[in-house]
Amino acid sequence: MAIALCPGSFDPVTLGHLDIIERTARHFDEVIVAVIRNPQKSQSLFTLEERQSMLAEVTAHIPNIRIEFFKGLLVEFARDHGAESIVKGLRAISDFDYELQMAQMNQRLSGIDTFFISTSPQHSFLSSSLVREVARFGGDVSSMVPPMVAERLAERYGDAAEST
Repeated sequence: MAIALCPGSFDPVTLGHLDIIERTARHFDEVIVAVIRNPQKSQSLFTLEERQSMLAEVTAHIPNIRIEFFKGLLVEFARDHGAESIVKGLRAISDFDYELQMAQMNQRLSGIDTFFISTSPQHSFLSSSLVREVARFGGDVSSMVPPMVAERLAERYGDAAEST
């Protein structure tokens, strides 16, 4: 059974994330969406449990998905869960520079390969941090996140984050 990891902070999950997860699920028997706390990012908007719950809801239509969260090295989590692949979405060349270094380190530490999927053009500008910023200032993020996530952002920031 081929198991892949799709790791990320998913704070919040965007349509770009969902696109990568759905496309990964077509190529692997099982996909573990691994929700991590990224120590290089500032304070999270949503707790790990909230992110896990949102991901579970927006991926409920995909039968071979499992949502988990963890702390520590991704390759140790992968080994513990029998995953032999890591899948990452790439939006731009700047993503590739960083992700290539991570992929090479992960391969060196564990032998686990990383596969890159290019983000669909309609989602290439999306990032969780940009979505949070737009929502925080009252912008409409309904075309960037699943409806339930837009509702959660509206609750967190006020009704201006939800489309009218």
